[in-house]
Amino acid sequence: METGSGDVFSRSGTIGIEEEFFIVDEAGRPVSGIQELIYDSEPPEILQDRLDHELFQCTIETQTPVIESTSEARSTLLAVREALTDHAETHGFRIAAAGLHPAANWQALDHATKPRYKAQLDRIQYPQHRNTTSGLHIHIGVDDADRAVWIANELRWYLPPLLALSANSPYWNGFDTGLASARAKIFENLPNTGIPTRFADFAAYERYERRMVEQGSISDRGELWFDVRPHTGHGTVEIRTPDAQSDPDVVLAFVEYIHALVEDLTARYEDNETPLRLRRELLDENKWRAIRHGHEASFITPDGGDTIALAEFVEQECDRLGVDGLRAVFERESGSQRQRRLMEEEGMDALCADLRL
Repeated sequence: METGSGDVFSRSGTIGIEEEFFIVDEAGRPVSGIQELIYDSEPPEILQDRLDHELFQCTIETQTPVIESTSEARSTLLAVREALTDHAETHGFRIAAAGLHPAANWQALDHATKPRYKAQLDRIQYPQHRNTTSGLHIHIGVDDADRAVWIANELRWYLPPLLALSANSPYWNGFDTGLASARAKIFENLPNTGIPTRFADFAAYERYERRMVEQGSISDRGELWFDVRPHTGHGTVEIRTPDAQSDPDVVLAFVEYIHALVEDLTARYEDNETPLRLRRELLDENKWRAIRHGHEASFITPDGGDTIALAEFVEQECDRLGVDGLRAVFERESGSQRQRRLMEEEGMDALCADLRL
C-alpha cells in the first residue's frame, strides 16, 4: 500500500519528461510489442529503469533522467527518443505518437498482463478496457511540499490552454469525433481524473491521498490520474494535460513554458499572492472548450468576468514569461488539424505513416 511523503520535495527547477507512445508496424498500425521491447531484451543505457508500458501491449512509456535545466532538455529528450526508436527498430517495430492512435480498435488490441493493470481492469471495467490514450507528462521540481500544492492549485487555470495547444487526437476507432482532443474526454471516463479541486495545503492533499489508498479506492498514489498533481514520490509538480506529440519541438515548447510558469508561480507564492478562486465548474468548462475546439478555443478568464482567445493567451504568456516556443506551436497547424487534413487528402494509411517518429 503505497503513499507518498512531503520529505521528497527538496529540489527546485529540475525537469522530468514522460512520454507515452504506440508500438506500431512498418505501416504505422498498432501491434503488440512490449514482450520483445521490455521483458525479453535490455533497452539502451539511457532507458535502463526508465522504460515501461501502459495498459495495452501496443503502448510504451519513456522517462527521461532528471534534467537539471531547460538548456539540457533538448539533448536529453532527443537522446531518449533516439534510444527508443533504435531499440524498437532492432526488434522489428516502429514508434508512433498521438493522443489516440486513429486506427486503434481497443476491442481488437491485447491488454498487458501486469498484475497492476489486471487489478485496474477488474476494478474499473469498461472505461479502462477501452483506454488507448497516450499523453505527455512534465515534472518540475519544487523544494517545499506546501508550495508544491499551492502551485498545483494555481496551475489548474492554465491547463485547458495547454490542452488546446497540444490537441492531437480527433479520431477514435477510425471515427472523427468532432473533438480536437478526444483523448482527454476518453481518459476522463476513468475515476480520479480531470481538473482536481483545490487543496488547502500539503497536509490536506496527503490526507486525501492516504485515505484513497487505505479505503481501497486506489492501490497506490500513482492511480490519482488528475491533470495536475503534487507528485509525492518524485517531489515535483506534474502536469499531465497534453496529448502525446510526434514532434519533439512541441514537447520542448511545453517544457520551456511550464518550467517558466512554475518559476513564476513560485515567486507569487513567496509574495503571498491571493490564490485562484474560480469555480471548479468553470475550470471544467474551459477544459471542455479545449477538448472541443483546440486552437480555436477561448477561455473564461481567472476572474470569471470575461473570455480570452487562445491566440491572446499565447501572446500574453510568452511576453510575460519571456518564452517563445508556444508561439511556434500555436502558429503551426495543430495536431488535430494535421490529422484531419491528411485523412481527407490521403487517407488512413498516410495518416498512420505520418505519426511515426
